[in-house]
Amino acid sequence: MTAHLASQPGVQRVPSPKLTLFVRRAFLDAETCTGLRAAVDATRRPSTVSDFNGDRAFRTSETGDLDPLDPLTIALDAQIAAFTGLDPTHGEPIQGQRYAVGQEFKPHTDYFEPLGVDFDRDCRIAGNRTWTVMVYLNEPEAGGATRFKAIDKIIQPETGKLLAWNNRRPDGSPNPASLHHGMKVRAGSKYVITKWFRERPWR
Repeated sequence: MTAHLASQPGVQRVPSPKLTLFVRRAFLDAETCTGLRAAVDATRRPSTVSDFNGDRAFRTSETGDLDPLDPLTIALDAQIAAFTGLDPTHGEPIQGQRYAVGQEFKPHTDYFEPLGVDFDRDCRIAGNRTWTVMVYLNEPEAGGATRFKAIDKIIQPETGKLLAWNNRRPDGSPNPASLHHGMKVRAGSKYVITKWFRERPWR
């Protein structure tokens, strides 16, 4: 899996022993990104968190579910699977997020905490999240970077740029170094799409 990703044209692996993280610029073209932004806007609603920690400003973006039957979504799913080598049957449906000025997603991990209140509900069938694939759909005028504090890496949004990281350590346990922060947008807006993969096939 890691070897497959590392072999893809144009991909860069962030040098860190703590986290397996890949970056690929121009993964999607501008026209595709425009269509995906419209798809996000068509269904967007306030984003939620799986384990509410009492901070109402923890995640302030909006989320839109992509139509799994839309040819644009089908093509994107196939492109992600081919690029990453991840089993498409283990993938969750693709979501999009929109961040307006001042909105953010404070530092968080994508995996579900084994001792979390909703772990059994969220992971009973398909298991925990393994990989995250995220693509920026535009470049905000200011702000909106993604920060991985544990590896001292800040990645700036660029239209079509893909990030892919492993939420697990080599032994399969959740990796706290995957903690990341969708930083505040200071001007304009930011759109991304996100696809998560699981340990077992998605229902």
